[in-house]
Amino acid sequence: MTDLSAPAVRRPGEQALAALGLAAPAPDPADASPYRFPGGGSWRTEIPSCEGPEALAVVLAEAARLEVPVHRVSQGSGVWMLTDAEITEMAGATRERGIELCLFTGPRGTWDTGGAVRSDSRGGGPRARGHDAVAGCVEDAVRATELGVRCLLVADEGVLWALHRARESGMLPADTTLKVSALIGPVNPVSYAVFERLGADSINVPSDLTLAHLTEIRRVSGAPMDMYIEAPDDLGGQVRMYEVAELIRRGAPLYLKFGLSKAPGIYPWGAHLRSVALDTARERVRRGRLVLDLLARHGADGGMAPLGTRLPGPLHRFPTTA
Repeated sequence: MTDLSAPAVRRPGEQALAALGLAAPAPDPADASPYRFPGGGSWRTEIPSCEGPEALAVVLAEAARLEVPVHRVSQGSGVWMLTDAEITEMAGATRERGIELCLFTGPRGTWDTGGAVRSDSRGGGPRARGHDAVAGCVEDAVRATELGVRCLLVADEGVLWALHRARESGMLPADTTLKVSALIGPVNPVSYAVFERLGADSINVPSDLTLAHLTEIRRVSGAPMDMYIEAPDDLGGQVRMYEVAELIRRGAPLYLKFGLSKAPGIYPWGAHLRSVALDTARERVRRGRLVLDLLARHGADGGMAPLGTRLPGPLHRFPTTA
């Protein structure tokens, strides 16, 4: 595994700036994350917003063409926006390639009856409003896992805890992983640790967190972190390609999410958005190639977790029984 604090890793512009007398201080080894994925590796890759079998086929074809390794693909519209046949097809295609498929669970406030989510304060945001919304998310989780899906995307703390308890009790398969959405991503180390204890196996943090924030999180939690290297506009539109090596050094174990700014929203997806969904899926893979090329130029492309790995390793949990 490449040590991202070693001299072999070149930071962007380092040599030219040093020659001009403008060298930056050396990285502090104390900032580096001590954690790795089980089986080794400090980073994995994810292609988000893969909204159906056709978009998945585009992602798989483009990933093969551009030689972009993919550990996980995720979908944002929700289990309820896919037929059983579509879910089965996606689960089979990803399983054949050792790729984790992650589907979003159920109703969320941004599409619900509450007007507060469209106010300046955004009200309850994407969280599940009321018992029925939680029930819908659980229904989605049971249905998806029965069809072969083993990763569920969650945007509500209560839903996360309910699904973790369902997993612990055997209602969901024991190898089901639960991923916290960027829509409710924690912004401090304490809340990050709480999500881990509620059952999260990977936690999406906002893309505007500073490098120092990542180090703070890693001082209290080793749970895998997800981060958009390029965020959609509705999540801030940040593009942090030149920081990827340092994001990995501080945030490992880290999923590199190849999102896309300046792109139309496609949730909830349907055939009326087909061309946009396919074009943006293709471009997300290309963005991944750009990031991997940049890491290679700086000698920081080592340390990728083996393809086909998906589990998070031992994590800290709240007790599920009184």
